[in-house]
Order: sequence, then C-alpha cells, then structure tokens
Amino acid sequence: QVQLVESGGGLVQAGGPLRLSCAASGSILSINSMGWYRQASGKQRELVATFASGGTTNYADSVKCRFTISRDNAKNTVALQMNSLKPEDTAVYYCYSNLHTAWARADYWGQGTQVTVSS
Repeated sequence: QVQLVESGGGLVQAGGPLRLSCAASGSILSINSMGWYRQASGKQRELVATFASGGTTNYADSVKCRFTISRDNAKNTVALQMNSLKPEDTAVYYCYSNLHTAWARADYWGQGTQVTVSS
C-alpha cells in the first residue's frame, strides 16, 4: 500500500513564505511524476508544480517565479517552497504521484494540507 503524507501547511501573512513537504512510502518500485495540486473553496483542483518523468518541471503560470519545487529521489520526497504568498494562494494543497508498485502503475494523492494566506 502506498501513502503520501504532506506537512507544512498553515496560516501566513501575505508576502510571507511557507514550505510544504510530502513523503511517499510503501511498496514503491519507481516514481514517474510527483508534485502538488491545490483546490480553493468552490473551485476545481489545479496543478501547482510537478516533476514529470525525466525530471522536467511544470509550474502554473500564477506561481512561476514565486514557488519552487524540489525533490529527493532517494527518499521519495518532494517539497514546495512558496514565497511572496498572496491571498489567492489560499487553498488545500495536495501531494500527487504517479508511480509503479509491484502490481500496477497508478495515481496517488495525499490527504491535503490547508494553506491560508491572510491579507
């Protein structure tokens, strides 16, 4: 069984930083992609930043130059450094991974961590 566990959410003032972390554990053979999505109240879940297979990164236009995604392949972890936060960044942030186990390739999601940016 695979688990993605996020940490690091919370309340921060506009302009401040926050760092999210996610660790994948379980019977993982390899990870194809890993990253972050978010869902604001009343809105659809959207991509924030991800690592694709091969190591390329994708960022939402709204977070480019403010957020940085990083990973540790040996530990199956990914982090999101968020700087210059804005109230519109308020959302539940979900860790995501597409990975191989001994049985199948599948998508996995964390339970989500709340990020609230006050103005």
